[in-house]
Amino acid sequence: MALGSIRQAGGKHVHAWAIHADWNPETLVSNTFSMEWPPRSGRMQSFPEIDRAEWFGLATARLKILKSQVEFLNRLEVLLQEKKTDIAPDEPSAIPSRSRKTQR
Repeated sequence: MALGSIRQAGGKHVHAWAIHADWNPETLVSNTFSMEWPPRSGRMQSFPEIDRAEWFGLATARLKILKSQVEFLNRLEVLLQEKKTDIAPDEPSAIPSRSRKTQR
C-alpha cells in the first residue's frame, strides 16, 4: 500500500509503503550509497542506506520515528481502519526502523 510522500524540513522528499506479509526483518538486504568520507579526504566510501529493520506496533513506532514522518503512521492507521484490519495499538506491523551509521 502506498503511503504517499512527505517533505521534511530540510527539503528531503520521503516516500513510504506498507506491506502485509510474513517477512523476517533479519533478512533485509539494503542498497548502498557512496559519499566522501572522511569529509574533504578525497576518499569515497560506500555505506548501507538501512542498517537494520524491526517490527513495531503503531504506538511504539510513533515514539521512534522522526516527527516529520509520523504522517505516514497516520495514513497507515486510516488505511487499516478502512480495510477493517484489527491491529492493536502496539501489535507489530509493517514499520521498519531506519538508521544510518557512519564511522569516523
